[in-house]
Amino acid sequence: MVDEAFMQCHLPVAICDEELRIVRASRGMAQEAGLTEDELHGRRFTQFMSDSAYEEVAGGMRRVFGTGAVEHLEIYLDARAELGERVWSVTLSPLMGAAGRVQRVQFIAVDITAECRARERLAVLNEVSAQVGSTLDVTQTAQEMADVVAGRLADFVTVDLLDSLFRGVEPRPSAEGVALLRAAHQSVLPGVPESVVRVGEVDHYPASSPPARVLATGRSSLHRSLDEDIERWAAGDPQRARVVNAHGIHSVMVVPLSARGITLGVAVLVRHRRRAPFTEDDLFLAEEIAARAAVAVDNARRYTRERTTAVALQRSLLPRQLAGQEAVQVATRYLPARSRAGVGGDWFDVIPVSGARVALVVGDVVGHGLHASATMGRLRTAVRTLADVDLPPDELLVHLDDLVTHLAAEENTAVDQDLEIVTDLIATCVYVVYDPITRCCTVANAGHPPPAVVTPDGTADFLDVPPGPPLGVGGLPFEAVERELPEASLLALYTDGLAEACGRDIDAGLRQLLRALARPADQLEEVCTAVLDSLLSGPPTDDVALLIARTRALDSSHVATWDLVDDPAAVAGTRAEVARQLALWGLEEIAFTAELVVSELVTNAIRYGGPPIQLRLIRDAAVICEVSDSSSAAPHLRRARTFDEGGRGLLLVAQLARRWGTRHKAAGKTIWAEVALPEGRA
Repeated sequence: MVDEAFMQCHLPVAICDEELRIVRASRGMAQEAGLTEDELHGRRFTQFMSDSAYEEVAGGMRRVFGTGAVEHLEIYLDARAELGERVWSVTLSPLMGAAGRVQRVQFIAVDITAECRARERLAVLNEVSAQVGSTLDVTQTAQEMADVVAGRLADFVTVDLLDSLFRGVEPRPSAEGVALLRAAHQSVLPGVPESVVRVGEVDHYPASSPPARVLATGRSSLHRSLDEDIERWAAGDPQRARVVNAHGIHSVMVVPLSARGITLGVAVLVRHRRRAPFTEDDLFLAEEIAARAAVAVDNARRYTRERTTAVALQRSLLPRQLAGQEAVQVATRYLPARSRAGVGGDWFDVIPVSGARVALVVGDVVGHGLHASATMGRLRTAVRTLADVDLPPDELLVHLDDLVTHLAAEENTAVDQDLEIVTDLIATCVYVVYDPITRCCTVANAGHPPPAVVTPDGTADFLDVPPGPPLGVGGLPFEAVERELPEASLLALYTDGLAEACGRDIDAGLRQLLRALARPADQLEEVCTAVLDSLLSGPPTDDVALLIARTRALDSSHVATWDLVDDPAAVAGTRAEVARQLALWGLEEIAFTAELVVSELVTNAIRYGGPPIQLRLIRDAAVICEVSDSSSAAPHLRRARTFDEGGRGLLLVAQLARRWGTRHKAAGKTIWAEVALPEGRA
């Protein structure tokens, strides 16, 4: 019975002597070896094992004879019944004689191919989960998938995505075929010689090709040999046919990359080095890998599309062309963040204000994404509106703070319950007004990094301005400070993304900023480049806005001032003085218009204002007429009836002047109007 049980055992079992020759073998051993038991008798395992496998088994047997301990091995053998490799768990046990000496070694093998393949599949899937999707870049995510699959499941892998996806649309393949962009590929051979296109190029697949059909149906296809579909596909592309023949490609799988109901592309897996063709289990594994990779690719694609939308929105809200003015020379830079958080709410602006002055503003909305960009646009519009009213910097920030508080109350953004993060609407802003006539710089700050100043002698420092509370805190005052700047001084306004770049401490960043600004440079564009090169070592993790201005000065030859008496009879003499001054400037062509505008403004000041009354002419990009008086009552346009003898003065000014307005001061107001210079004289 024992002898029969050994003989009929379905497992490969053999007993070997000290010369490693088989003396007994089971039926299972004979079947696996393809020989009878009599034919196995006296043979070594070299008859049906590869050299490497035999050396491993022989070495184990020798150790068993030497130590008497059981040996466990895992060997890989080519299957006899079918192409492919099988994995065996081998146990080598000692058979003792009466004297306790090892006389024979028992060989028992168990086929664990299925278990090993299952472990390999789990290992590959685990590696896909760990390595694929590490970034939100579409092409890098596709390359990560190709790198994981090549060498483990296939000899050559391509990942092709719909070219239209990179343009923000999601079409379906047409009857003529489909254009796929090679997002990634990988091979066990150096240089990926199997590929007929390079990464980044578009490959056109005919409608009858397996990739086009898989893309259209969303169902995978398995080709264990070069069947009719593959041969027809290769026949239509001579270059592809040469690759198939040159590398001996014999098995192909085409798997769709689908996520959230959208087919993004296909992955083609090829074998030419491994002799075994793809199996149904391989196809199932490839589909699992493709499904996980497709989600990562789709996440990257959706992030890229949303970030592109946010950047486009933000750039559309930033000034595309800075307004013309003569007070300062300006250069700007804006760099959106390269992080998963998305673009932020940084902004800058250059706003001409009355009296040849200019307002410089840089701000930052706390947070990232579309919400921050949209809020930034609303605040920038509000700043331009308030600047047009000619509010002092500290008063402008008070109104802007009220606006942010109202926006936060309307949107009810105290806490985002899904993300569990505070999303209060908070912003910072620094507002600077520079007057080229007095060379006075007035600054107010709302929780923003201070402006930097570099004087012509190379001295670099920060304006000593109280930081003030951020916008949105509410109820706290802002303070404005004034500083006289020499002509050709540099003013630098920036956001904290520049000072805190590369993870540095903000104080260290500010010191480095001063050193970069102090380096001599003729052009402001060179200064901007030097600052960014000094403080940034790569794409920023937070938005960076930088505004650098070089101050100019208008000397006394550009300004004329008259103190007027409170008498309507003085209007005629004032018109004559204006005509003489324009003649000195060589602007006789606009004398009639300027005299008429000045006459109306002075008449209104004498009639409705109060002394002291002053007239000032400024020759800049236009001739600016300013009339100041002690009354705080603001003028306004009104509709004059047909037979009214007055009421048309400001209407006339509005029609003749390029623009006009009123600015208030501590005691009184100033009404101003700009008369355009003759064509070609600006």
